[in-house]
Amino acid sequence: MHTNDRSRLRTRGLGTRSLALTAACAALVLTTACTAGSTDSTGVSSAGQPTVRLALGVDASYAPFYLAVERGMFKKAGVNVELVKTEGGPAASQAVTAGTAQIAANADSTALPLMVANPGLRALGIFQSSDRYLKVVLRDGIDSPQQIRTMASIGGLGLYATHQYLKHNGIDPKSVKILESSPPEIPGMLEQGSIDAYVLFEPWAARGDAAGGHIAGRIGDFGVKYVQWLLADQSWLKDNEDVAGKVFKVVAEADKLVTDDPAAAAKASEQQVKLPADQTAKVLPEITFAARGIDDTDVTESEKIAGFLVEQKLIKKSPELGTTLLRGWYEQHAR
Repeated sequence: MHTNDRSRLRTRGLGTRSLALTAACAALVLTTACTAGSTDSTGVSSAGQPTVRLALGVDASYAPFYLAVERGMFKKAGVNVELVKTEGGPAASQAVTAGTAQIAANADSTALPLMVANPGLRALGIFQSSDRYLKVVLRDGIDSPQQIRTMASIGGLGLYATHQYLKHNGIDPKSVKILESSPPEIPGMLEQGSIDAYVLFEPWAARGDAAGGHIAGRIGDFGVKYVQWLLADQSWLKDNEDVAGKVFKVVAEADKLVTDDPAAAAKASEQQVKLPADQTAKVLPEITFAARGIDDTDVTESEKIAGFLVEQKLIKKSPELGTTLLRGWYEQHAR
């Protein structure tokens, strides 16, 4: 990782509250205007239900949320949930720390660095996991990892997976130029020939495959698996655990529905965020949609990821995992 790349990642992922607010406001799409502190505490809808803004990305992995909104499941549970769609990466958790959302959905390796700069961030539990959803895409003409000279990566999970892929193939990541970018930009970079490869989730892996590239593997091939957490800030959570629990219960129920009826989940995703239903239905089986609490294995994996982030000088120290990862919270509030 080159120094300039490292500096940009620190700025994006580990800024102060004001930097996080700026990033969150810039990244929010398909939602209402962004105002500092406007949602630091839960509002109340016209129906008298508590309002919760839930920040998340726009891809098939968030199908449970899209399905829950389409079917009115949150309202039936007594919570008015507004989905705050972001560009992905750390933007969802940054929305929580900036006060523009109360709950976020983010991968473990994406949220961990934010927990250092924002120690109030809490992981409540897991709603899905996968070692198949992120894929390696190589530019046509690149037939082996040893030919790679330049890669593109998003922060967090993308960067971690990129390094693990290179190391697995006996390549020193320092010998490869790694450019930070956003998911929508990366397939075009591959098509233009400005990068040789990337590791990314759908639909961006398929788009690279269709734009002068080919899929060459999945993250499980080199020992990487991610989990997605629901996260909240402690300042809001301490007075709203019952509300957060209701939200998580709905997500857990929606997880089961996505597993049982991926076609319905794909249709809901198309309605909510315009993802093509046929493409979404194809990739949903690559994800394990199951809600559960955080366990010792999750803590051990988080320690490993935090060690990587410290090694890369993206964070100075590991977050206090005993505090930020709420073991037992899901069992107490969301079952």
